[in-house]
Amino acid sequence: MNTKYLIGALFVVFLLTQPNTAKAQFPQRLVPKSALAQYAGSIGFLSAGVGYELFKNDRGSLDFMYGFVPINQGGRLHISTIKFAYRPFEIELNDWAKLYPVNPGAFISYHFGPKFDFQWDKDTYEKGYYWWSTALRPHISLGTEVKIDTRKVAPSLGIKSLSVYSEFNTNELYLVSYFQNAGALSVTDIFKLGFGVRVAF
Repeated sequence: MNTKYLIGALFVVFLLTQPNTAKAQFPQRLVPKSALAQYAGSIGFLSAGVGYELFKNDRGSLDFMYGFVPINQGGRLHISTIKFAYRPFEIELNDWAKLYPVNPGAFISYHFGPKFDFQWDKDTYEKGYYWWSTALRPHISLGTEVKIDTRKVAPSLGIKSLSVYSEFNTNELYLVSYFQNAGALSVTDIFKLGFGVRVAF
């Protein structure tokens, strides 16, 4: 990972772990409301990041994540992702747990490295020969989440809530390939699955 990105990430972590007096000087809107970790799901073999709650009822989320794929899993790849998800339906399981069964969303991932670019080499390929970007990938997603109010079941942890989620997703290249090659690809070929944990504070 580029040194300047690592230094920037460490600086943000430093600011967020300072005493409240120091945080007060930091714009509150920029302070993340949650931390995430995810396995698979098109954004890295393992990924981690921070999230922000949207809307007054916290039904929306905006997450910024960094993912990594090691060599033995098809990498080495470095991927940054911006994710949005909405939780339209809420089911109360009991007084400390909620289920969000169908969470539609969208996200954009970007692959770093010399092998990836926004567009194909114009000197090698005619304009429009390849319409997709090798670096930038837009996705649509559908997730399910269980949220536990840790203030009620484990107040000593000092966190607001703990959520576990699963997420199916696909991207524009997979979808176009699926419809252009009817019968050659199945739905399981174009949809990927990821699992994650979100800690809200």
